[in-house]
Amino acid sequence: MKNLIKSVIAVIAIVFSSSAQAQTKAPKLENSLLWEVSGNGLEKPSYLYGTIHMICGPDYFLSEKTKKAFSTANKLVLEINFANAAEMTDMQKLAMGKEPLSKLLNPRQLSQLDDILKKTAGMTVQQVDNFSLMTVMSLISMKSFGCADIKLYEMEFIEMAKKRNIQIDGLETVKSQISIFENAYTNDEMITMLSESDQDETAKLVAVYKAENIESLYDIITDKKITSEKTKKMILDGRNLNWIKVMPQMMKNESVFFAVGAAHLGGEFGVINLLRNAGYIVKPVMN
Repeated sequence: MKNLIKSVIAVIAIVFSSSAQAQTKAPKLENSLLWEVSGNGLEKPSYLYGTIHMICGPDYFLSEKTKKAFSTANKLVLEINFANAAEMTDMQKLAMGKEPLSKLLNPRQLSQLDDILKKTAGMTVQQVDNFSLMTVMSLISMKSFGCADIKLYEMEFIEMAKKRNIQIDGLETVKSQISIFENAYTNDEMITMLSESDQDETAKLVAVYKAENIESLYDIITDKKITSEKTKKMILDGRNLNWIKVMPQMMKNESVFFAVGAAHLGGEFGVINLLRNAGYIVKPVMN
């Protein structure tokens, strides 16, 4: 239960980012998870890193170029500051549903969810009745990795930051992120996403991530069949635009290491393109 709660937000980020529609009105990106941000009055370069949020232990990696960039940064900024006790408390509270799933979902939806749970997690809907639907999604998504040894990139970065005694911050809060997710999808859309979650797709995503192929990664995690324009704008575009409003001040006078879901890097309204449009030089770190 502790590990499940700890992973809820990270997994939710994967689940929802994975269904955003593709955006093609942006230059092709080179194969790199790490990007240097400079120019536009910055005193020192900052770095933008795309994470997969969670990955099986044997697949976990952190390149030397990333470690080197991290060692020069004065601050770590994540989507959410998981090192903040108040944020972790909110996460635990929000893992529980506002009402039981048996009341939230209609009989058809409950039956569908029960079938999915039995197939993917060996559980029944009665066993998760008090959880939020997003927590259940997290549980099922974790199972799609097919391993018990799960590593969370954000938690690894936090440990690295603590060892260096540098500040940790967040671009948004647990409450704001959950609110966006809850409003972006209908219950039917969430259940449809769960029904299409499987180990083959996850394995393909991990392979492309390990190759640092941002473009292919972006193609894989976009799915026009199960999302709407409204959802795309809420889950990716809107959040990216909000982040761009606060990132400049964060990195104005010091070097910041930003680590966000890799799905946020690409596309017309991706963080890379938005930073470039704002006047910054954003280039891949290749070695």
